[in-house]
Amino acid sequence: MKITTPYYLLDEKKLLKNLLVIKKIREVSGAKFVLALKCFSMWSVFPLMRKYLDGTTSSGLYEARLGKEKFGKEVHAYSVAYSRHELKEVIRYADKIIFNSTSQLQSFLPLVKKMNIGIRVNPGFSYSHYDLANPARRYCRLGVNNKAELFNFSRFLKGLMFHFNCENNDFNAFAKFLEKIKIHYGDFLKKMEWISLGGGIAFTSEGYPINDFCQCLKDFAETLKIQIYLEPGDAAVTNSAELVTTVLDIVRNEKPIAIVDASIEAHMLDHLVYRTSPRLAFPKSGKCEMIIAGRSCLAGDVFGTYKLEKPLKKGSIVRFADAAGYTMVKKNWFNGLPMPAICLKKMNGKKCIIKSFFYEDYINSLS
Repeated sequence: MKITTPYYLLDEKKLLKNLLVIKKIREVSGAKFVLALKCFSMWSVFPLMRKYLDGTTSSGLYEARLGKEKFGKEVHAYSVAYSRHELKEVIRYADKIIFNSTSQLQSFLPLVKKMNIGIRVNPGFSYSHYDLANPARRYCRLGVNNKAELFNFSRFLKGLMFHFNCENNDFNAFAKFLEKIKIHYGDFLKKMEWISLGGGIAFTSEGYPINDFCQCLKDFAETLKIQIYLEPGDAAVTNSAELVTTVLDIVRNEKPIAIVDASIEAHMLDHLVYRTSPRLAFPKSGKCEMIIAGRSCLAGDVFGTYKLEKPLKKGSIVRFADAAGYTMVKKNWFNGLPMPAICLKKMNGKKCIIKSFFYEDYINSLS
């Protein structure tokens, strides 16, 4: 099936590879998994993911509703700050309500006192390659960092959330931090029913020591007699999708620059924010150096500088790898560029268009 570029293409077989890792960890460690919708919300593949995950976790009202209506299992609802009218609606969808501060918990306790309540903890340490995403950066607003505050509200709580990782592929670092949580919060956790260790743990990355990871989780849970939840986003969908584009023009300014029919700002925004370059799934690497850039008017709309097997030309196909997490949820209408379609490569190899976007979608997103 020929699909007009640009489009996101998710491969069910590649997605299943990650889900089978999750299945093993669930079975061996006893941990439960809830999909982080802030990272990936392609609900057309939820029927497949539902078989391997226990539910979803949200960071806002619409995600909570999406999890309830489209995934249909456990719904964890967290927000940095709830408004009263939003929380009243979130309660309709959520199984667990997680607050970011004791002040919000105190303010809304009459609304949620009969619910399964948790709160986010900032333990003062974290693993992150980027200060922008560091959940324990200086002056960070994310989570309670005062143990006395936690103790004062402990009678209302059934769980704690520790989101202290960002793209952490270092098992030893994770294990060390988990031990610190046990030492510093163990007595408190023994009174809880559950703990969420958040997301950002790259357990589906190549070579990750899954058996050691499972044993670490199992030992922690058994020692404290507590249910562990993990909130994978990128780990659940890593390397399962591509952004497929076509070269529209070749220009030169010291180096050859290929301009594709997509935009890093509009269609792979996370790379622009963190100043990284997406890997290429195609073409193959080689010795021919070229810049690949987007077609928005932003001067910095550049995917990166790549060494290719042969020079790109007008009409060449370029596939950017790992285009599932933090891509479709962040796409935007900058420059009024056509939005990439969302497509699926099924288990049998057939490709289909799940969603196409048109001028009507653009105009309806505006006022």
